[in-house]
Amino acid sequence: MAITKQHEYYEKRLEKLVKEMPFYVVKYVDDKWDIRSPLTLFNYVRDFKEFFMWLIAEGIVESKSIKDIPIEALAGLSLDDANNYFKYLARKKYKVSEKDDETKQIDLKTVNRHKSSLRSLYKYLTVESEVQTGKPYFERNVMAKIPIKKVKETFNERAKNITDKIFIGDMDLEFLDYLQREYEASLSPSQKKYFKRDKERDFAIVSLFLGTGIRVNELTNLRIKDIDFSSKEISVVRKGGKKDTVSITPSSLEDLNKYLAVRKEKYKAGDGENEFVFVKTYKGLCQPLTNRAVENIVYKYSKSFDKRMSPHKLRHTYATNLAEQTNGDIPLIMNQLGHTQSDISLLYINTSREKQRRAAELLDQRRKKKRNE
Repeated sequence: MAITKQHEYYEKRLEKLVKEMPFYVVKYVDDKWDIRSPLTLFNYVRDFKEFFMWLIAEGIVESKSIKDIPIEALAGLSLDDANNYFKYLARKKYKVSEKDDETKQIDLKTVNRHKSSLRSLYKYLTVESEVQTGKPYFERNVMAKIPIKKVKETFNERAKNITDKIFIGDMDLEFLDYLQREYEASLSPSQKKYFKRDKERDFAIVSLFLGTGIRVNELTNLRIKDIDFSSKEISVVRKGGKKDTVSITPSSLEDLNKYLAVRKEKYKAGDGENEFVFVKTYKGLCQPLTNRAVENIVYKYSKSFDKRMSPHKLRHTYATNLAEQTNGDIPLIMNQLGHTQSDISLLYINTSREKQRRAAELLDQRRKKKRNE
């Protein structure tokens, strides 16, 4: 399995978080280490922490710290208490912005994720683990009695939600043109200085998202050796550490080449085959860009142009355009985006509401034509 920066980052965070956990969670993480990704395990343990904190706050367990929560507390947890925890989560609110008092409730998908996390822990403790007696830690699995409510959405509604958040039509091309020709005029003299320094790099990043559909983690982990100019392809590391090869549009490859031509001079970057492609200079040293840094780059430019968008939304934009240009070639879309399930790729075929409107207008023209006969 290829080790990515994201992998290492969440490994460190997970190792730190696990130190706060009871012995049985430490054992759970150790047994799942080679099965689950560090990111998944980190999210699970973070959910465990919130659950444990609630148990202490509600007086359901009498422990001074999470680390001291006995396994008997989980074994004897009542169904009412388990349900009450998920009610607490579902009704929990968070601030949308620090500038105002607007709040939102946790959505159903987040509650479901917490349920999945705790189901995994309880399944491990009641089925998968084995103590000295040859039996699991305990046998009663209260979390198995908690239903997961599916988010009810039609394919069309899910596609609509994607369409509302991406560039449709030729807006992606207009966005690239805006960055090339107009964005600089909106900046102050001091802002222009940094923009000019990073223009080729930042433009190559945006162009690569819109010309390949890769994920942010796949972009930040690109090495010089991963670019094949002759075949117009790049090698990426997918989820789960799987290596893959994706096509890149000639225009995006050209933008990437323009950045590489100035990369060494502007960022004091090495040109060895294992060097990261996208870098910055920090305290005089060349360092690879983080996922957060790339996200902030995309946020900044997209917000100035039209609406604040993430790298993932640029990926959706690419996927929708690919579906449009290939007449919905599902195998091709799956391969290019690294999907393992076809139903995800199908979403991009249904994202063009403009097509629906045009179809409705054509149907209406038939009716008007008949009426005028």
